[in-house]
Amino acid sequence: MSSDFKRPTEPEGLTASLLERFNSGKVSAMMGLYEEGAVFVTNSGEPVTDPAEIERHLEGFMSFGLPMKANARHLYVAGDVALFVLDWEVQGTGPDGSHVHLKGSATDVAHRGADGFWRYAIDNPYGTRFREQV
Repeated sequence: MSSDFKRPTEPEGLTASLLERFNSGKVSAMMGLYEEGAVFVTNSGEPVTDPAEIERHLEGFMSFGLPMKANARHLYVAGDVALFVLDWEVQGTGPDGSHVHLKGSATDVAHRGADGFWRYAIDNPYGTRFREQV
């Protein structure tokens, strides 16, 4: 359950909380980092707001059972809103024995809720990657 994990009270704590939750392998723990109405941007650039769909996409990242490494490259804060550029990587041998190497530079927006905890309002894992316009 997400309450078993640290809840960031400062925007700088969001990356550590992300890693702790992702590396637990529990999608429900990850969902605790998203505020109600949050947007998750898929690999193809499609925004998703349905929590069940966000869970499905997170399960895809987490299905390899490999740890994530991440480093917040930039963090800008304006009141209760923070913009992150986060370099992340998942690498190793997957459950089927194949080599897995996922990485990106996320562009994320976090928001401090009325309870004082920071959560993702927009999670764009491949945020800096060019996508063709349709």
